Amino acid sequence: MKGILFAKMKMFLRNPWLFVIMTAVCVMFAYFTSQGGENKISIPYSVVADSDQTDLIVEELTQAEAFQFHEVTQDKLKELVSEGKREGGLIIKEREFTIIISSRTGSTSLLQQVAGRAYGEVGQKESLKASAESKGIQAQEVDSWYSEAESSPVFSIKQSSFKGSDTFVYDPKLQSLFGFSLFFVIYTIAYNVASILYEKREGVWDRMILSPIRKWEMYAGNLIYSFILGYIQLALIFFVFRYITEVKFYGGFYIVLLLLIPYVFAIVALSMLITGLVKKVQHFNAVIPIVAVSMAMIGGAYWPLEIVESEVLLALSKVVPLTYGMEALKGATINGWGMEQLMLPVSILVLMGVLMMGIGINFMEKRHI
Repeated sequence: MKGILFAKMKMFLRNPWLFVIMTAVCVMFAYFTSQGGENKISIPYSVVADSDQTDLIVEELTQAEAFQFHEVTQDKLKELVSEGKREGGLIIKEREFTIIISSRTGSTSLLQQVAGRAYGEVGQKESLKASAESKGIQAQEVDSWYSEAESSPVFSIKQSSFKGSDTFVYDPKLQSLFGFSLFFVIYTIAYNVASILYEKREGVWDRMILSPIRKWEMYAGNLIYSFILGYIQLALIFFVFRYITEVKFYGGFYIVLLLLIPYVFAIVALSMLITGLVKKVQHFNAVIPIVAVSMAMIGGAYWPLEIVESEVLLALSKVVPLTYGMEALKGATINGWGMEQLMLPVSILVLMGVLMMGIGINFMEKRHI
């Protein structure tokens, strides 16, 4: 078995490009689709007269969570709003602001509140500075008081929320990351497991059977190699999003890495099952894309299962490993599950893996010589 693993690793090092390309494609898909779910409304603004006051107001506006402000000329602002390309625009002056809208929406009043709060914050600071200067206190000292109050507040407010039984937490970044990662790794694992078909067709297994190596070691070497490669791909993708794009895992990053193990095992077993059912490599190449895409659609990789209303699709999702992979990963992050809750999807994945592995090897031994 060690010899098979060593040979597989050397072959991988000679030609790692398929692995690299699949990993890069997965990162790109997950990144761009997650950026599309930022939920920030783009608002153009124009400054009438540049001054320290307007600079402070713009700085306050950029801290708003609901809007993404970008500066344009007044003519461009009016054009964007009049053509319906933007919901509204903001003209900033020193003491007042003007909101330009094409139609009144829910975002209009929210924009008014955000702009009013920014003017209020800046006005309050300026009033305190003016009052302090009249008493001989430097403006820089007032700024230091503000910074100290923000870093060490006198009291803190703890925020909590509740949800009903029919609601769910949705994080577009993690949905895209988990969904596309678990989807693309199916191809990486499946095509490596399919090397058993190539080796049998070329007579490699017939020659190895004559050597002292045992048949279970031949299976184990191929399957362990496929497992290692699939797990490394997922771990690399998650490390990229954790430390480079700074995706928030809600404190469950290392638990997520552990939860990948049963999912990868289940996909290796599924690939072994498909390998045992088909007779030719061409059949395998035709079946894998159909199975992978169907699993992604049914298992909640492209969209959350919570928004699916079809009872048939929900019933089918119960027999798809990807469903329980997504459930475990989202449970460890956005849902904040404990180990007891995570054990259910993990146990189902392990059970699926054992059953599919046993059936796949059994079919392989009966249908292939």
